[in-house]
Amino acid sequence: MTETTAAAAAAPAGSPAKAPAKVGKGAMAGIVASAVVAAIGIALWFVQMSGGMVQTGMRNLDSWGLYITMFMFFVGLSAGGLIISSVPKAFGIKGFGGISKVAVMTSIAATVGAIGLVVVDMGQPLRVWELFVYSNLGSPLMWDIIVLMVYLILSCVYLWAQIASERGKVSHAALRVISVVALVCAVMVHSVTAWIFGLQQSHEMWHTALLAPWFVSSALVCGTGLVICAAVALRAAGYLQWDQADLVKLAKLLAVFLLVDLYFFGCDLLTEGFPAASGAEVVAMLVSGPLAPFFWGEVVLSVLAVVICVVPQLRTTPLMAAAGIAAILAIFCKRVQLLVGGFQVANIDMPAVLTPYTVTDWQGNMATAYQGLVYWPTPLELGIALGVVGLSFLIFFLGLKLLPLRPAGRE
Repeated sequence: MTETTAAAAAAPAGSPAKAPAKVGKGAMAGIVASAVVAAIGIALWFVQMSGGMVQTGMRNLDSWGLYITMFMFFVGLSAGGLIISSVPKAFGIKGFGGISKVAVMTSIAATVGAIGLVVVDMGQPLRVWELFVYSNLGSPLMWDIIVLMVYLILSCVYLWAQIASERGKVSHAALRVISVVALVCAVMVHSVTAWIFGLQQSHEMWHTALLAPWFVSSALVCGTGLVICAAVALRAAGYLQWDQADLVKLAKLLAVFLLVDLYFFGCDLLTEGFPAASGAEVVAMLVSGPLAPFFWGEVVLSVLAVVICVVPQLRTTPLMAAAGIAAILAIFCKRVQLLVGGFQVANIDMPAVLTPYTVTDWQGNMATAYQGLVYWPTPLELGIALGVVGLSFLIFFLGLKLLPLRPAGRE
């Protein structure tokens, strides 16, 4: 299907919306399904609390795992959605049709998921209280917690401001100011998250000043991909009357973000793997080592998404939605590489007692100890992480059901 045919097939902007009942049923089905998944995740979380964190695949040498990987991923989804919504209003340029409020809703849902992943990674809810009572404001970890909370509150305020602006209760100037603040906060939340990793000199793959802009570029990729998928699904359900031209604009923007992200990735690999550089082992681990499936998965998925987004004949609605999904999966592969890769190569010889719980081949020597992956999530971790994903979907579907997210007019 060409772009012209797809645009002609889309419902005209002034046509009556026949889908409220259908969308209502769909939203209720989504609410029930995501609530069930979230409840299962909460039950598994209680199992984790009762038996301890030893039930996870995390150990002393790889103290972060799936939860923090998903945390980075969800922060990217949330920041990207907010940036897509706030940039047009902040700079007074044309937006992407009536997708702005839906993009902010995806940001809120993803931020709730990110906070939930931090909570389950801390082990017990009581530690959240201790985090604030005995907080160290000089720690980047505390900066991230503070920025994340401010970010969630600001996202809710920004969504309220958009709804109030459509009703004439908030001026365009005030909305623009809130948009600028939201944009700055979206960049900051990712920069602070990147600094948590980048300031750790003991991890070869993390200690780089490039990490903050790289995190922001990744957020733009997966956030834009998520907005594309959400917009296509909601238009198919009749929730939105959205022009095909706006979808094409987002797809072109996604291609630009992907190319920038791949450029940053290439710069980092060149710096790490230059002859005689200390990071050559890191590049080998990614290109042909234990993390190679994630490395090549990111590259192939990114290139595939770029091709779909830049070739006019391929810019059909289903393929652009597929490009959005491919971009999201590519960034997830990137997050796995970063998190696990930071623990995969030991900078210190014999850092601890070699046991089956610290390395993959504890009976060998340091040359063979890390031949496989040092970390892989247990079924319990996978179930809890899936429960947090269900919670995010629950928040999003509740927003569709209860809030006026349909556009009041052209943006």
